[in-house]
Amino acid sequence: MLQDWLAASNYTVIFTGAGMSTESGLPDFRSANGLWRKKDPSQLATTEALNHNVHEFVEFYRDRVLGIKKYGPHKGHKILADWEKKQLIHSIITQNVDGFHTEAGSIRVAELHGTLQTLHCQLCNKKYSSEKYVDEDFICECGGMLRPSIILFGESLPEDAFNMAFEEAQKAELFIVLGSSLSVSPANQFPLIAKESGAKLVIINEEQTDYDIYADLVIHKRKIGEVLKEIDSMLRES
Repeated sequence: MLQDWLAASNYTVIFTGAGMSTESGLPDFRSANGLWRKKDPSQLATTEALNHNVHEFVEFYRDRVLGIKKYGPHKGHKILADWEKKQLIHSIITQNVDGFHTEAGSIRVAELHGTLQTLHCQLCNKKYSSEKYVDEDFICECGGMLRPSIILFGESLPEDAFNMAFEEAQKAELFIVLGSSLSVSPANQFPLIAKESGAKLVIINEEQTDYDIYADLVIHKRKIGEVLKEIDSMLRES
Protein backbone atom coordinates (compact mmCIF):
# COMPACT_ATOMS: atom_id res chain seq x y z
CA MET A 1 0.00 0.00 0.00
CA LEU A 2 2.61 2.57 1.07
CA GLN A 3 4.82 1.93 -1.94
CA ASP A 4 1.81 2.57 -4.20
CA TRP A 5 1.02 5.84 -2.41
CA LEU A 6 4.66 6.88 -2.67
CA ALA A 7 4.82 6.10 -6.39
CA ALA A 8 1.55 7.95 -7.07
CA SER A 9 2.19 11.04 -4.93
CA ASN A 10 3.20 14.25 -6.67
CA TYR A 11 4.57 15.75 -3.46
CA THR A 12 5.82 13.69 -0.54
CA VAL A 13 7.22 15.12 2.68
CA ILE A 14 9.08 13.15 5.37
CA PHE A 15 9.02 14.09 9.06
CA THR A 16 11.63 12.47 11.31
CA GLY A 17 12.08 12.24 15.06
CA ALA A 18 14.36 10.58 17.60
CA GLY A 19 13.49 7.06 16.44
CA MET A 20 15.30 7.80 13.18
CA SER A 21 18.47 8.69 15.09
CA THR A 22 18.41 5.86 17.62
CA GLU A 23 18.67 3.34 14.79
CA SER A 24 22.10 4.85 14.10
CA GLY A 25 23.06 4.06 17.69
CA LEU A 26 22.49 7.47 19.25
CA PRO A 27 20.70 7.51 22.62
CA ASP A 28 17.31 9.18 22.83
CA PHE A 29 16.27 11.62 25.53
CA ARG A 30 13.58 10.15 27.73
CA SER A 31 14.06 6.37 27.86
CA ALA A 32 15.70 4.50 30.75
CA ASN A 33 19.09 4.91 29.05
CA GLY A 34 18.36 8.30 27.54
CA LEU A 35 20.41 11.48 27.64
CA TRP A 36 18.27 13.04 30.35
CA ARG A 37 18.52 10.06 32.73
CA LYS A 38 21.42 11.65 34.63
CA LYS A 39 21.29 15.21 33.30
CA ASP A 40 18.51 17.69 33.90
CA PRO A 41 17.65 19.49 30.64
CA SER A 42 16.11 22.39 32.52
CA GLN A 43 19.56 23.01 34.03
CA LEU A 44 21.83 22.28 31.06
CA ALA A 45 20.05 22.78 27.71
CA THR A 46 19.43 26.46 28.35
CA THR A 47 20.93 29.86 27.59
CA GLU A 48 21.15 30.32 31.37
CA ALA A 49 23.52 27.32 31.57
CA LEU A 50 25.49 28.62 28.60
CA ASN A 51 25.98 31.95 30.32
CA HIS A 52 26.38 30.88 33.95
CA ASN A 53 27.25 27.17 34.00
CA VAL A 54 29.65 27.11 31.07
CA HIS A 55 31.80 24.15 32.14
CA GLU A 56 28.92 21.69 32.49
CA PHE A 57 27.18 23.06 29.38
CA VAL A 58 30.27 22.58 27.23
CA GLU A 59 31.05 19.18 28.76
CA PHE A 60 27.55 17.90 28.02
CA TYR A 61 27.43 19.18 24.45
CA ARG A 62 30.98 18.08 23.67
CA ASP A 63 29.89 14.56 24.63
CA ARG A 64 26.94 14.88 22.27
CA VAL A 65 29.15 16.13 19.43
CA LEU A 66 31.53 13.21 20.03
CA GLY A 67 28.48 10.93 19.93
CA ILE A 68 27.42 12.01 16.45
CA LYS A 69 31.03 11.72 15.24
CA LYS A 70 31.08 8.13 16.53
CA TYR A 71 27.97 7.15 14.60
CA GLY A 72 26.50 8.22 11.27
CA PRO A 73 23.58 7.88 8.86
CA HIS A 74 22.03 4.43 8.60
CA LYS A 75 20.50 2.74 5.56
CA GLY A 76 17.21 4.59 6.06
CA HIS A 77 18.87 8.00 5.84
CA LYS A 78 20.60 6.96 2.62
CA ILE A 79 17.39 5.62 1.08
CA LEU A 80 15.65 8.94 1.77
CA ALA A 81 18.53 10.82 0.12
CA ASP A 82 18.25 8.54 -2.91
CA TRP A 83 14.47 9.03 -3.05
CA GLU A 84 14.97 12.79 -3.05
CA LYS A 85 17.32 12.51 -6.05
CA LYS A 86 14.66 10.46 -7.83
CA GLN A 87 11.98 13.00 -6.78
CA LEU A 88 10.02 10.34 -4.94
CA ILE A 89 10.19 12.63 -1.91
CA HIS A 90 10.54 16.38 -1.98
CA SER A 91 11.69 17.47 1.47
CA ILE A 92 12.47 16.35 5.00
CA ILE A 93 11.34 18.04 8.21
CA THR A 94 13.37 16.82 11.17
CA GLN A 95 13.36 17.31 14.92
CA ASN A 96 16.81 15.71 15.10
CA VAL A 97 20.03 17.69 15.57
CA ASP A 98 22.56 15.07 14.46
CA GLY A 99 22.73 16.33 10.85
CA PHE A 100 22.59 12.76 9.51
CA HIS A 101 20.08 13.60 6.77
CA THR A 102 22.42 16.12 5.15
CA GLU A 103 25.40 13.85 5.79
CA ALA A 104 23.56 11.09 3.89
CA GLY A 105 23.02 13.42 0.93
CA SER A 106 19.57 14.91 1.47
CA ILE A 107 19.39 18.55 0.35
CA ARG A 108 15.99 19.99 1.20
CA VAL A 109 16.01 19.53 4.98
CA ALA A 110 14.26 21.75 7.53
CA GLU A 111 16.18 21.26 10.79
CA LEU A 112 13.59 22.51 13.28
CA HIS A 113 15.87 22.24 16.30
CA GLY A 114 19.14 23.18 14.61
CA THR A 115 22.23 21.00 14.21
CA LEU A 116 25.17 19.76 16.27
CA GLN A 117 27.30 19.68 13.12
CA THR A 118 28.05 23.40 13.44
CA LEU A 119 28.85 25.90 16.19
CA HIS A 120 28.44 29.64 16.28
CA CYS A 121 29.78 32.44 18.45
CA GLN A 122 27.49 33.93 21.07
CA LEU A 123 28.92 37.38 20.41
CA CYS A 124 29.64 37.76 16.68
CA ASN A 125 27.62 34.79 15.33
CA LYS A 126 30.54 33.49 13.25
CA LYS A 127 30.03 29.84 12.28
CA TYR A 128 32.48 27.00 12.86
CA SER A 129 32.54 23.24 12.38
CA SER A 130 31.74 21.24 15.49
CA GLU A 131 35.27 19.83 15.17
CA LYS A 132 36.20 22.80 17.37
CA TYR A 133 34.43 21.08 20.28
CA VAL A 134 36.16 17.80 19.45
CA ASP A 135 39.48 19.65 19.74
CA GLU A 136 38.32 21.22 23.03
CA ASP A 137 38.41 24.70 21.50
CA PHE A 138 35.39 26.61 22.79
CA ILE A 139 36.35 30.23 22.12
CA CYS A 140 35.78 32.30 18.97
CA GLU A 141 38.63 34.41 17.56
CA CYS A 142 36.65 37.44 18.78
CA GLY A 143 36.78 36.07 22.33
CA GLY A 144 33.15 34.98 22.49
CA MET A 145 31.92 31.58 23.64
CA LEU A 146 31.16 28.98 20.95
CA ARG A 147 27.86 27.16 21.29
CA PRO A 148 26.22 24.41 19.23
CA SER A 149 23.85 25.70 16.56
CA ILE A 150 20.87 24.04 18.19
CA ILE A 151 17.73 25.41 19.81
CA LEU A 152 18.01 25.54 23.58
CA PHE A 153 15.04 25.49 25.95
CA GLY A 154 13.25 28.82 25.86
CA GLU A 155 14.53 29.76 22.40
CA SER A 156 12.28 30.05 19.35
CA LEU A 157 12.54 27.65 16.44
CA PRO A 158 14.64 29.03 13.56
CA GLU A 159 12.34 31.10 11.35
CA ASP A 160 13.63 29.78 8.03
CA ALA A 161 13.26 26.13 9.05
CA PHE A 162 9.84 26.70 10.59
CA ASN A 163 8.53 28.55 7.52
CA MET A 164 9.89 25.88 5.19
CA ALA A 165 8.27 23.12 7.27
CA PHE A 166 4.93 24.94 7.31
CA GLU A 167 4.96 25.43 3.53
CA GLU A 168 6.05 21.85 2.86
CA ALA A 169 3.32 20.44 5.12
CA GLN A 170 0.72 22.46 3.25
CA LYS A 171 1.97 21.27 -0.15
CA ALA A 172 2.20 17.58 0.75
CA GLU A 173 0.04 14.97 -0.93
CA LEU A 174 1.69 12.30 1.22
CA PHE A 175 3.19 13.06 4.64
CA ILE A 176 5.23 10.29 6.29
CA VAL A 177 6.26 10.44 9.97
CA LEU A 178 9.32 8.34 10.84
CA GLY A 179 10.24 7.71 14.46
CA SER A 180 8.48 10.51 16.30
CA SER A 181 6.17 10.29 19.30
CA LEU A 182 4.68 13.59 18.06
CA SER A 183 4.69 14.87 21.64
CA VAL A 184 6.78 18.02 21.18
CA SER A 185 5.04 21.24 20.20
CA PRO A 186 5.02 23.12 17.86
CA ALA A 187 6.77 20.54 15.63
CA ASN A 188 3.95 18.04 16.15
CA GLN A 189 1.51 20.35 14.39
CA PHE A 190 3.01 19.75 10.94
CA PRO A 191 1.42 16.31 10.41
CA LEU A 192 -1.99 17.82 11.23
CA ILE A 193 -1.37 20.77 8.91
CA ALA A 194 -0.59 18.29 6.14
CA LYS A 195 -3.68 16.21 6.92
CA GLU A 196 -5.92 19.29 7.02
CA SER A 197 -4.45 20.34 3.65
CA GLY A 198 -5.55 17.06 2.09
CA ALA A 199 -2.48 14.84 2.47
CA LYS A 200 -2.49 11.16 3.28
CA LEU A 201 -0.80 10.76 6.67
CA VAL A 202 1.44 7.78 7.48
CA ILE A 203 3.00 7.24 10.92
CA ILE A 204 5.82 4.74 11.37
CA ASN A 205 6.92 4.65 15.01
CA GLU A 206 7.92 2.01 17.53
CA GLU A 207 5.15 3.00 19.96
CA GLN A 208 1.65 4.38 19.53
CA THR A 209 1.19 8.14 19.25
CA ASP A 210 -1.73 10.39 20.08
CA TYR A 211 -1.92 11.23 16.37
CA ASP A 212 -2.47 7.66 15.18
CA ILE A 213 -6.23 8.30 15.03
CA TYR A 214 -5.65 10.86 12.25
CA ALA A 215 -3.38 8.62 10.17
CA ASP A 216 -4.35 6.76 7.02
CA LEU A 217 -1.73 4.13 7.79
CA VAL A 218 0.11 3.31 11.03
CA ILE A 219 3.08 0.95 11.39
CA HIS A 220 4.33 0.03 14.88
CA LYS A 221 7.01 -2.27 16.30
CA ARG A 222 9.22 -2.18 13.20
CA LYS A 223 12.63 -0.67 12.47
CA ILE A 224 12.38 2.37 10.22
CA GLY A 225 15.41 1.32 8.18
CA GLU A 226 13.85 -2.11 7.53
CA VAL A 227 10.54 -0.61 6.41
CA LEU A 228 12.24 1.85 4.06
CA LYS A 229 14.49 -0.87 2.64
CA GLU A 230 11.45 -3.07 2.01
CA ILE A 231 9.56 -0.27 0.25
CA ASP A 232 12.65 0.65 -1.77
CA SER A 233 12.97 -2.96 -2.99
CA MET A 234 9.31 -3.02 -4.02
CA LEU A 235 9.70 0.26 -5.90
CA ARG A 236 12.75 -1.08 -7.76
CA GLU A 237 10.86 -4.23 -8.75
CA SER A 238 7.79 -2.40 -10.01
